[in-house]
Amino acid sequence: MFSHVMIGSNDIERSQRFYDAVLGVLGVGEAVRNRNATGQMRLFYRHGGVTFCITEPINGEPATCANGFTLGFKCESAEQARQFHDTAVAHGGVSIEDPPGLREGQLGALYLAYVRDPDGHKLCALYRPK
Repeated sequence: MFSHVMIGSNDIERSQRFYDAVLGVLGVGEAVRNRNATGQMRLFYRHGGVTFCITEPINGEPATCANGFTLGFKCESAEQARQFHDTAVAHGGVSIEDPPGLREGQLGALYLAYVRDPDGHKLCALYRPK
């Protein structure tokens, strides 16, 4: 359904350190760095046919996170989701909501782990047991 997701950062170097570590847990390689025509640095992480992008805001305003927005990352196991969470916290992220764990709901059982990245973007590591 999606080709890519792009979020903003106020410190692109800090974001690269954070996301290289966190996305590495999922088997994603390091970012491809790109400077656009107006001078903003951007990071592109490509994996599984989709792209996750981080950019310095093009309009020159500070990057802000969207209220109600969550970016979910598919994990292959509960252990991988927990490692995503723990790696995020070790690299400047903040654990939020309930501790990582299995939750039962209308969508069935899901293992969820929520963090905020150093710019405040809400991330979810999600594993759906079979």
